[in-house]
Amino acid sequence: MQINKLSIVVPAYNEGKTIQLVLKNVVELTLVNNIEKELIIVNDCSTDNTGEEIETFIKNNPEYTIVSYHQEVNKGKGAAIHKGISLSTGEYLIIQDADLELVPSDINILLNEVVSTGVDIVYGSRFLDGNHKNTSFIWHILGNGFLTKLSNLFSGYRLTDMMTCYKLVPTSVIKSIDLKENRFGFEPEITMKLAKMKNLKIIEVPISYIARTKDEGKKISSKDGMRVIYCILKYKFSK
Repeated sequence: MQINKLSIVVPAYNEGKTIQLVLKNVVELTLVNNIEKELIIVNDCSTDNTGEEIETFIKNNPEYTIVSYHQEVNKGKGAAIHKGISLSTGEYLIIQDADLELVPSDINILLNEVVSTGVDIVYGSRFLDGNHKNTSFIWHILGNGFLTKLSNLFSGYRLTDMMTCYKLVPTSVIKSIDLKENRFGFEPEITMKLAKMKNLKIIEVPISYIARTKDEGKKISSKDGMRVIYCILKYKFSK
């Protein structure tokens, strides 16, 4: 399959310490087959210097295609992603977190699957071959593992990492979905709604993962986990 342009959406909230390095890693990445990339950064009304760091990076790197949008109020990661999706013009789209947990070069692993096999959707799994660091047993087994198994039960997929940030999806497909979740409920919502589109084939590929702690800026909580469970059930039986 030929892909001409990839949209990379970066939702950011209070990531002033890491945002410039993440953006540098993304813009300097050469995509497979020299696929063009557009970088769309959505600052979710950060209270630190994230906004300033974004604009400084854009000013210092005029040779790259970068779009920035600053939310006037904090709405949540899902809402920032919604905005990024609306601004995207590539044939395919992927989300890139603004921290340093994921390795942007792994995006090529996902792209390779689409280009070489023609598969519709690729998820990057942090747990497929255990190539991750600092992940606690509780999060891996009791957290993400449980949520993914529950999602599989209702979606019919056989995923190992439903909550992954790296979901490579045709932009036309994701724009056709009425997305509603403004926080971490985005992950189960998009998965359950993709599962209802029976003509789409999905696979997983292994990616690297370096987990960070709450002290380092980790934002998902047990409350968000309960919302994920609610969203799995909600979007299984409703639109």
